[in-house]
Amino acid sequence: MRRFAILVSTALLAACASPSVYAPADSARDPGYRETRIENNRWRVSFTGGSDLPSPRVADLALRRAAELTLDNGYTWFRVVNDSRDQSGSGDSPVRGGVSVGQSFGSGGFRASGVGVGLSFSPGSERRETVTLEVLGGAGPRPLQPNVYDSQDVLDNVPPL
Repeated sequence: MRRFAILVSTALLAACASPSVYAPADSARDPGYRETRIENNRWRVSFTGGSDLPSPRVADLALRRAAELTLDNGYTWFRVVNDSRDQSGSGDSPVRGGVSVGQSFGSGGFRASGVGVGLSFSPGSERRETVTLEVLGGAGPRPLQPNVYDSQDVLDNVPPL
């Protein structure tokens, strides 16, 4: 019985956790990237990662998408003019397990004990982090200023998932 409970818990955990992907996201809450062109050389780029990615990796993947966009549009570097981060959820998985043990004593020597195993499922409770960058593309020599990145260097150094 115990093996069965562990097997079911593991299967539920694997089926419910949404791994991070480096691909366009279907909605604002789904893992992946999104972008909006604001002006000819300005974009809002965001990447949402699941609980399987640490915060610095989520930020790196947002930078990677900005580098791809700027190169695809004829720019060689980009400046991050605004950076925001948002985190939702608190756990690594929407599945939680628990075990309880109880014992009771009654009159006349009555005695009882029991063990309980429980699983709870709360979709949407797993941790998600979104990094949103507003970037401005540029061409020619890269300015040696803070928050200015060479697009090709970013692609060479930040691998996709």
